[in-house]
Amino acid sequence: MAITEVLPQTTQQRIGRPGDPCIMVIFGAAGDLTRRKLIPALYNLARVNLLSREFAIVGIAHTRMTTDEFRERMANGLREFIDGSTLDPDLTEWFLRRMYYITAEFDDPNLYEQLKVTLDKVDKEHSTHQNFFFYLATGPDYFGVIVEQLGAAGLLKQDEKHWRRVIVEKPFGHDLDTAKALNQQMLKVAEESQIYRIDHYLGKETVQNILAFRFANGIFEPIWNRRYIDHVQISVAETVGVENRGGYYDKSGALRDMVPNHIMQLISLTAMEPPISFHANAVRDEQAKILHAIQPLRPEEVLSKTVRGQYGEGFIDGRRVPGYRQEPGVPPDSRTETFVAMRLLIDNWRWADVPFYLRTGKRLPSRNTHIVIQFRRAPFVLFRDTPVENLTPNQLVLHIQPEEGISLRFAAKVPGPVMRLGTVDMNFEYQDYFGSQPSTGYERLLHDCMIGDQTLFQRADMVEAGWCVVSTVLDVWKALPPRDFPNYAAGTWGPKEADELMERDGRHWRNFEK
Repeated sequence: MAITEVLPQTTQQRIGRPGDPCIMVIFGAAGDLTRRKLIPALYNLARVNLLSREFAIVGIAHTRMTTDEFRERMANGLREFIDGSTLDPDLTEWFLRRMYYITAEFDDPNLYEQLKVTLDKVDKEHSTHQNFFFYLATGPDYFGVIVEQLGAAGLLKQDEKHWRRVIVEKPFGHDLDTAKALNQQMLKVAEESQIYRIDHYLGKETVQNILAFRFANGIFEPIWNRRYIDHVQISVAETVGVENRGGYYDKSGALRDMVPNHIMQLISLTAMEPPISFHANAVRDEQAKILHAIQPLRPEEVLSKTVRGQYGEGFIDGRRVPGYRQEPGVPPDSRTETFVAMRLLIDNWRWADVPFYLRTGKRLPSRNTHIVIQFRRAPFVLFRDTPVENLTPNQLVLHIQPEEGISLRFAAKVPGPVMRLGTVDMNFEYQDYFGSQPSTGYERLLHDCMIGDQTLFQRADMVEAGWCVVSTVLDVWKALPPRDFPNYAAGTWGPKEADELMERDGRHWRNFEK
């Protein structure tokens, strides 16, 4: 007989329909992602009544643990990554009782038979309606193996009464060929509608708000095109180095790590045409069109329209930090880039001849992700007989992290008898207007998976289109290794060539210092 427990009452009201009854199976459950992000995100969903009462978690990893030890590990994670003083004791106890753990190797076929037995038992215990989703918080080498084994064990079979889904973390492939191969491997045993390729950047409020901002405000959509916009800048800046990920990062680099996924998602949301609805495929159809419309760089253009860098020793927040080649796990002669800047064009009617500049890097002066929409300058005619020497272009900035908000820069007259112009910033921050909600960035994505909404997840064609954009760059960089690494000091805004990339066009990066 199934046992139905009552979810403890919380102080906040539900802001949407709760997720379907289900079991979340986490492969790699002993890792940091589970403890720091996934479990706190699920707790936050439960706190606002967006987690079904009929829910359970099965964690799988090769680290030897009992279920009780796993529960204690996750409890410690909640106390550490959610303010312990705000934890509801009854809700926490209810939540931890729904966790189970299996010690196993992911490539062991016996695991999947054991998992079937466990899922059947947990399903009866918590009335989860035979709905399962599998979260692959593992190294990318295991993605295809796990999905194949799930298919072979019959765990991906679904019907009208129950569903089965798979969430795949990035990186999705190492290049275009491996991304295509992984897609083909997964699609042999699962439907595209069952595969949720996650990008945690899309869980951030400002990223989601790009669509609302563009399409719900009549004052912006008419000027969101080549007639009014001069160029677009997208920056993803980090102050941290590679920390303890040197061995992994050295095989990836900044280009693979950030551009085909995070930055391509930001470009597609910024540049896409209005979808016919907010249904998942309607939105993703328009995103895919933009990704396919980005002009791939020819080999000879890579040298003039891309920049790569690697940080050396420098200062962050007044303390000396080592160069990339001195980081643990990094070869002393590594040629892996930690900084990338590119100039791209979108070959369609809306964006013809409007350059999109993008950059991402580690050990930069501030942690900041933002999108700058710079508008064309107003004609100078009216001001030619005044002391005004030039007109500053208007800028709209979408701040994605760490503070989430939107700012608009425009010109205003400085008080006084002489015509002088000053620059004014009008700022909106989410926290000031709507308050803050506890968030890890995964709440929306996990909830969407539970209700079957794929809008914020990448389709196979989108993943492959992202890799197409950078394929030529990867090939040229492999054929012509850098000779000047390291070429920027930690705590600076990257190599001077990144500034020159824009200065050649008479433009400049917008930097946000701390």
